[in-house]
Amino acid sequence: MSQHPEAAQVLVDFVPTGEFFVGIDSDGCAMDAMDIKHQECFTPAYIKAWDLQPVSTLARQTALFVNLGSITRGLNRWLALKQLLDLLRDRTEVAERGVTIPEYPELTAFIEAEGYPLSDKGIAAYAADHPSETIARAIRWGDEVNARIADMVHGCGPFPGVRESMQAMQDAGVDQMTVSATPLHALEYEWNAHGIAQYMKVIAGQEMGSKAEHVQYAAKGKYDADKIMLIGDAPGDRDAAAKAECLYYPILPGNEKYSWARFRDEALGKFLDGTFAGEYQESLIAEFNSYLPDVVPWETISGTKTVPMPRVK
Repeated sequence: MSQHPEAAQVLVDFVPTGEFFVGIDSDGCAMDAMDIKHQECFTPAYIKAWDLQPVSTLARQTALFVNLGSITRGLNRWLALKQLLDLLRDRTEVAERGVTIPEYPELTAFIEAEGYPLSDKGIAAYAADHPSETIARAIRWGDEVNARIADMVHGCGPFPGVRESMQAMQDAGVDQMTVSATPLHALEYEWNAHGIAQYMKVIAGQEMGSKAEHVQYAAKGKYDADKIMLIGDAPGDRDAAAKAECLYYPILPGNEKYSWARFRDEALGKFLDGTFAGEYQESLIAEFNSYLPDVVPWETISGTKTVPMPRVK
């Protein structure tokens, strides 16, 4: 097996054109498309594909907590699927309705298996090598999510201030790259449709590895460490930046316009003059951490309310 996915070769081959590099997440960060995707596409597909109709209200609440309103915001879709099923299985109100959520060990096996990226292509390859009804069901669910997104999500453009920030970075000679867990075809369509792909040197999607790997492949060793930054809106983005050993600028969920204005007017200058790291970055991350809870707001069978943070392989 190669050290990186074949699709990531474009990142490995990328040659810097300037001194600075910024990776930018898509949904919920640059693009105002995260809420509609989870409310109207992912969540109905969860309920249909995984037989959650008897607890549909609880499933919807739990799904939106996992994907939008907790420390697992922005989690990879396959990790989020397992997280949803695990939380529902331990939720007292689900048991009170006489509903049992199966364990689905085959899904866990795929998530933990080395050599299979957590992507549509990765699970298809896993299914070919380890066929099971659970994995086939997961693929059908993923296909339905993609179809719902294609049918539903139109005209959802960038947040206010995104375009201006990208222009400011371009004017300063910063190399910019989309860094996302969204499938590449969707990213290319959405970013081109709204005229912001023009600012990107490369668009990186789930087929090219994790967000940390995107940064490592494209920037690590090619720029000074303090001249590499990731902009994101989820704890997973923060952790990806830490794993890639680069700087992190958080977009505050629900406060995106302010976050982008602050980036353009304040944080970008600090990044360029070398004063972003340290106390300033730490204050931003502390503020960001206060936005998303790490405990569930419902009763659990186990008595544990702490939200587990899945390991991203």
